[in-house]
Amino acid sequence: MPISAKMLAPDFTLFDDAGVERRLSDYRGQPVVLYFYPKDDTPGCTTEACAFRDAYSDYTQAGVAVVGISPDQVKSHAKFKAKYQLPFTLLADEDHQVCELYGVWGRKKFMGREYDGVFRTTFLIGSDGMILKVFENVKPDGHSEEVLAALK
Repeated sequence: MPISAKMLAPDFTLFDDAGVERRLSDYRGQPVVLYFYPKDDTPGCTTEACAFRDAYSDYTQAGVAVVGISPDQVKSHAKFKAKYQLPFTLLADEDHQVCELYGVWGRKKFMGREYDGVFRTTFLIGSDGMILKVFENVKPDGHSEEVLAALK
């Protein structure tokens, strides 16, 4: 069954960009923007991450945690985070099990080539752990503003 609004967000445990184990349930009590992206330091993913970075004070003022997930390794996340001074947590889903759990992993096409990868998707999760909104087929440019608007 696909993950959708009005469902309890499935809990998981992954390592963050500092190698620390994190659980989604650690964020209970505050809203969470959980965004899945394909790859560190690529044009679209950098645009999306930097937009969340640039609006980060708006998220913190609203009491919202921002968490990014991709199949990259912890070391890659650490470099990406440092290079672009990202103030939020990045989680490493190297075996893409959490991506699969959330239904954001599957067959993609790019320039005539087919491969398995992450569908750029964001889940807005309430402080009670319930999914409030799902943003599918996210366009990196302007997405952070779209999420902020949904928080109001």
